[in-house]
Amino acid sequence: MRAADRFGRLAEWAWARHHNVLSWYVRPLFLLPLAWSAHRRSPAGIAVTLVALATSMAWFPAPARVDPRVAEFLRFEREWLGGDWTGRKLLLTGLVPLSLGAFCLAFWRRSPGWGLVLLNAMAAGKVLWGVVSGRGTGWAMLAPAGAGVAVGDVVLVVAARSRRRRRESGSAVASA
Repeated sequence: MRAADRFGRLAEWAWARHHNVLSWYVRPLFLLPLAWSAHRRSPAGIAVTLVALATSMAWFPAPARVDPRVAEFLRFEREWLGGDWTGRKLLLTGLVPLSLGAFCLAFWRRSPGWGLVLLNAMAAGKVLWGVVSGRGTGWAMLAPAGAGVAVGDVVLVVAARSRRRRRESGSAVASA
């Protein structure tokens, strides 16, 4: 069997599993260890998290029954990815690594506020892309994206406040 055939079979296997919405709910949560790794300035942590993020679509079994809205969106996404690569498509696709890089940079530079802005912008951008380019099919992502943003926002805000309180109490002890 040729390598191209093996890759095609692997892609089909992964794509069938991508229909399991559990992976849709898990994927946004990977932005939390990504933020932590960037904050800790750990290139290895960032790399491991990005690999986990990229492969998580295949972690769950293919569903026995696929939600028709999910199937419709994934049909659009597959056609979009397999279609002609125009300048617009290259630009939109380039936004993914750029936004992930900016997200990491925000935490690397200890700017949780910008990280929070980017987290929300990335989720909104993905849904907006699916709604506009996918002729409404992107609404299928709203609940997983919204849940991921809600959890991410709470965790990042709590972590930033906790860090600020520790810093303030440390400076109060040092000045006493």
